Amino acid sequence: MARENKAKPPAQEPTLDIENIKRQLKMMDQRLDSIDSTISAVVERVMSQPVTINLTCPHCGKDIEISIMGNKKPSR
Repeated sequence: MARENKAKPPAQEPTLDIENIKRQLKMMDQRLDSIDSTISAVVERVMSQPVTINLTCPHCGKDIEISIMGNKKPSR
């Protein structure tokens, strides 16, 4: 019996994988942009006013006050 070699159509999986990767990279880029915007807004707010952090030392029980004073916005 002779075997017939039928040509298989090219698989669509590699194309779908590439499109899926492109879509995921686009979503990651959007998320990173969002995170960057949020962090920039927080930094601008901190730099425009004083921030005070009050802590209690876990070893000796003393109160610790940390003050951060900013007087201008960071430049890019």
